Amino acid sequence: MAIISFKPKQVTKRLLSNLQDRSHDIIVNRYGLGDNADTKTLEAIGKKYGITRERVRQIENAALAAIRKSDTFKAEHKVFSELKNVVEALGGLVHEEEFLSHISKDKAVQNHVRFYLVLGDEFQKIKEDDHFHSRWTIDEELSEAVHEALHSVYHSLSDKELLTENDLVNRFLNEVRDVAAQYKNEEVARRWLKISKRIGKNPLGEWGPADSQNIKTRGIKDYAFLMMRKHGSPMHFREVAKAIQDTFGKKTHVATTHNELIKDPRFVLVGRGYYALSEWGYKPGVVRDVISEIIKKEGPLTKDEVVERVLKERFLKKNTILVNLQNSKYFKKLPDGRYTVV
Repeated sequence: MAIISFKPKQVTKRLLSNLQDRSHDIIVNRYGLGDNADTKTLEAIGKKYGITRERVRQIENAALAAIRKSDTFKAEHKVFSELKNVVEALGGLVHEEEFLSHISKDKAVQNHVRFYLVLGDEFQKIKEDDHFHSRWTIDEELSEAVHEALHSVYHSLSDKELLTENDLVNRFLNEVRDVAAQYKNEEVARRWLKISKRIGKNPLGEWGPADSQNIKTRGIKDYAFLMMRKHGSPMHFREVAKAIQDTFGKKTHVATTHNELIKDPRFVLVGRGYYALSEWGYKPGVVRDVISEIIKKEGPLTKDEVVERVLKERFLKKNTILVNLQNSKYFKKLPDGRYTVV
């Protein structure tokens, strides 16, 4: 089903009909309203006519003003009213690219619609900045409230935090509880979240700070982290490589995966080829280091207690633990049969 009822190219043809040739050509090229949908810079158009980029800008602005004053523009009021209704239905504040894609996947149609947003008094463009993507609004007060809420949600996220989309939406909706009821729903909230550059989603659909390693995956080690975190327990490096390939469709070499896990402090070797996440409480070190750490923390322990505790932190054979425990250089057996560190 079509989102808009009008035919953009026909509307544009009528809107531009009263412009002089050069002004007409400049508007067509600036907004990509021609057959190939290419947009041209002020500089490129200036070279064509042998004028400065500033002069091109002046002609563009004069042409837009002339269109807005024309009877043809007034006659097309239903087009702008219809677009306003679409923006309102999508939340009153829309991510530019998301909005245009919602209207049509055709680049040429998108260019025409963007041109109408520029022309219409109902629409205000808010330029891209460090925090947000380019967006359009029909309600300035609403936009300010949404911007503040997005800032608040971003600052509430820790660098390592990952949220499900539902959890993030609920957190965001709590921040925008004072906005008009017509906009306060999960579907609109999801659209507003996409406006933020600082809040992002990883390939598994989990949300967090966009620049964190958990969201902005840069290589095998980051994909490995996501897979192991999803798995929830230690994995062999071969399993990790297979999971990355199966989940993300990325060709992953087993040896490369192993090398990445060894180098990254987020992973701890807990057995022959098995790795766990350090955030789960696992600590690096050889078997005797693990035994020593446990005894220092809990005090003298029996042989069985040591084995039990170590097996919670390492994928090892029982005999491997006992051999290390018998090393008199590091551990001493007390008269009551318990072991302590030397």
